[in-house]
Amino acid sequence: MANYGTIPTDSSSVDFISTAKERIKLGLGTLRPWREMIHRYAFDIPSNVGEALVRVRINVAYFRMNYTIIVLLILFFSLLWHPISLIVFVVMMAAWLFLYFLRDVPLVIVGRTIDDRAVLIVLSVITIVALLLTQVTLNIVGSLLTGLAVVLVHGAFRKTEDLFLDEEAMGSDGNGLTRPLSASSSS
Repeated sequence: MANYGTIPTDSSSVDFISTAKERIKLGLGTLRPWREMIHRYAFDIPSNVGEALVRVRINVAYFRMNYTIIVLLILFFSLLWHPISLIVFVVMMAAWLFLYFLRDVPLVIVGRTIDDRAVLIVLSVITIVALLLTQVTLNIVGSLLTGLAVVLVHGAFRKTEDLFLDEEAMGSDGNGLTRPLSASSSS
């Protein structure tokens, strides 16, 4: 009776959950502050197309997780009026998380080890087929293009002079000083 009210847990499931939490935290660790992303003094019209492309490349590298969240939110909102597709989208995201992103040991099915490339190909095909069967292909393509447009517009107009990466990603000068991201991208 001393264990009344406790839920017995398998140590492997607890390990899996803690590993999943740590991997999610690592992935979200690259999430930049939203205020930094939309700081009103950080926007300027690029002088030419070349500068706009450099800004897009630097901003995509710096705000990668923020941009991913924006595109996924646009996709999610576009599926709100298609409940079956939304359910398929959520199920497929869970499958991707557990079978590809959060897995740190090789996938073994019926005693055979499955290669990561095979998992990637199978999940991609199943995701595409499942979403095509829900007949929202144009909706998904439209929302992904809208998300891409939002990312490109923000990336082109967001100045990059004030963006800094951590010391590992940026390197340091001989004095131990870190360089802004825009200065390090030219090398």
